[in-house]
Amino acid sequence: MTEHRFPTPQPIELDVRIPSGDIDVETVEGDESTVVLEGSEKLLDLTEVTYDGHRLLVELRGKTPFGITISLGDLSFGSGGRLKVKARVPHGSEAAFATASADMKLRGRVQSLDVKSASGDLVVRGEIERDATVKTVSGDVLLERIGGALQFTTVSGDVVARSVGRSVEGKTVSGDARIESTQEGSVTVQSVSGDIEVGVAAGTNLDVDAGSVSGDLSSEVPLGSEPGAARGDGPTLVVRGKTVSGDFRVFRAG
Repeated sequence: MTEHRFPTPQPIELDVRIPSGDIDVETVEGDESTVVLEGSEKLLDLTEVTYDGHRLLVELRGKTPFGITISLGDLSFGSGGRLKVKARVPHGSEAAFATASADMKLRGRVQSLDVKSASGDLVVRGEIERDATVKTVSGDVLLERIGGALQFTTVSGDVVARSVGRSVEGKTVSGDARIESTQEGSVTVQSVSGDIEVGVAAGTNLDVDAGSVSGDLSSEVPLGSEPGAARGDGPTLVVRGKTVSGDFRVFRAG
């Protein structure tokens, strides 16, 4: 095990790039950030932890140190052994994770989140103040509160967002997408072999254009074109979506 400490009186940018293992991040009060690494001696020797006054980087040196490569977009990682990263950073920091198969947990309050992962689950317990971008392959995603916009792309993984403040744009293949509450902007989601569910906050006007191939369409919220669905003074949510072998459902958020 190795431990690294840095003075961070202000929120920082945390960037974690490891091939496999676990990423555990918590935001805290205080003027210090810490990173604790656990793993084999070889992994610890290959892992760099650096801080330049703004960006705290945790990275395994070399793209393919163990001879096996897993690629996701512009990312390429070697595999071999599991590395556990525990980081504590100030509230309001930015967070970015890139991994082949590490599970990721984030607790607290971050300004933004950017995740690229193959075969790793992501669980966020807390608040993302602004935007979140998530790309996963064979990993499930759970996000509690997003103040800004959400963008996601998943393959063989489900996405659940409890609350999104602004727009949502997403694509899933062999996975379900559930947005439990949103109230303004637009929701544009496409799914192949997966269901889509969108929760609409009370007082929100709804404009829907959705289609499904081999799936059901349903809305518990009156649409603007329906009799008795006069628009109120609240915000308007525009929902656009398409499913193939999946249902599309709009419901009233609790």
